Amino acid sequence: VSGGLLLCVGLVASGVFDGVHTEVGYEYYAEPTVSGLPPVLAMPANCLVNLAYIFLGWHWLPSGDQRGQACYLQEVFALMALAYGPVQWVRLWTQHHWAAVLDQWLTLPIFAWGVVWCHFLEHGWQPGTFLAMEAASLTSYVLALLHPQGFELALSGHIFIIVWRALKAQRHLGNARSAWILVLGLVSCLGFVSLKLWDQELAQWAPFRRLTGHFWSKICDVLQFHFAFLFLTQLSRR
Repeated sequence: VSGGLLLCVGLVASGVFDGVHTEVGYEYYAEPTVSGLPPVLAMPANCLVNLAYIFLGWHWLPSGDQRGQACYLQEVFALMALAYGPVQWVRLWTQHHWAAVLDQWLTLPIFAWGVVWCHFLEHGWQPGTFLAMEAASLTSYVLALLHPQGFELALSGHIFIIVWRALKAQRHLGNARSAWILVLGLVSCLGFVSLKLWDQELAQWAPFRRLTGHFWSKICDVLQFHFAFLFLTQLSRR
């Protein structure tokens, strides 16, 4: 995880993705800034919600006495959550193009790791295949250079593939409890996408003026992360 993060940071800092379209500036967020607070907390709700990713990753880190391939997959996923929260926070804090690119880019291999875990459940331990999946996921961000909506296209593809693989794993290995967890995860994913898209529109309603659509989108993102852990660890035990 550290090596992959450093690779992405290095490539972003090299300027390779300077042509990618990103939304930089407070005007793209419905939450109003609070005067008097430092930039790191300029939008308190949207900034502090990133602590949830850190708590989630810490919660799901396997204990030291756990061993095995499924434990390794869980540990990597948890470390991804731990790393992703600070990256998003830096984007909100700095409002810098590089931070926005890194935030977008890291979303893809996180979704891809769910696909890796599903592949493991069905086909066993294949590290070469896992590496190829993650490499393909990282490379797909090149779409963002080719079209203004290239990132959205890549993310949509990742979501489609993980939903398909999760349904396939559920059919082969799941039970009623894992099916319910999967449904909750899909609902959370829908909330993650839709609430972020409607951030500005929802702000006309009083309940979304301080805790905005973007904030609730992040809550849904953390929930889909959590339900992914629940789903995949249960199928791993089975």
